[in-house]
Amino acid sequence: MSDQPSSVSAAYDRWAASYDDDRNLTRDLDAAVLREAPLLLAGGDVLELGCGTGKNTEWLAAHARQVVALDFSEGMLARARERLQRAGAGERVRFVRHDVRAPLPVADSSADVVVGNLVLEHVRDLAPVFAEAARALRPGGRLWLCELHPFRQWRGGQAHFTDAATRETVHVAAHVHAVGEYVNGGIGAGLRLLHLGEWLEPGAPEGAAPRLLSVLFERN
Repeated sequence: MSDQPSSVSAAYDRWAASYDDDRNLTRDLDAAVLREAPLLLAGGDVLELGCGTGKNTEWLAAHARQVVALDFSEGMLARARERLQRAGAGERVRFVRHDVRAPLPVADSSADVVVGNLVLEHVRDLAPVFAEAARALRPGGRLWLCELHPFRQWRGGQAHFTDAATRETVHVAAHVHAVGEYVNGGIGAGLRLLHLGEWLEPGAPEGAAPRLLSVLFERN
């Protein structure tokens, strides 16, 4: 599938209007898992990769000192801005339209936590993302990534939605990354692996493949 930037951002622009309302077990499990992660947010500076409609941004802003929230879809960013304004937390969040494959728009050692949720399946080469996250982290800072599990991808799982106007099923361009790519990507960037998690939604049938994979790293 094409991984051109325009194809990914255009798909999410189309999805933005219905993203929060669609039934989406992956989105909901991701939010629940993040809220249990040991991220040491209190009083810290957070960099969020792929904020989408702000489903996690609002929670991060409620616990951190400030959040820089990045996304490549202007449609998603518009929804996120609306959400944070309604929550009265807009002053603690700076939204930036940005492609995570490019150098991150923050200074060296400027973040206590870097968070990325359901974004790396749309990136072919993970190494630059890990390197930039490590650059952005302060010593002792933590990187949290949560993605659709490779087992689900190998079975055909992929971010997709039904366009409300055309009723077309749209699959967002994606790449399959093995578990080792996520683990070794962080280690290769000089980070220390603290935890690897594999997650199933409540009520999943016995023997079901994990829905999500998470990795937690720390900068030494």
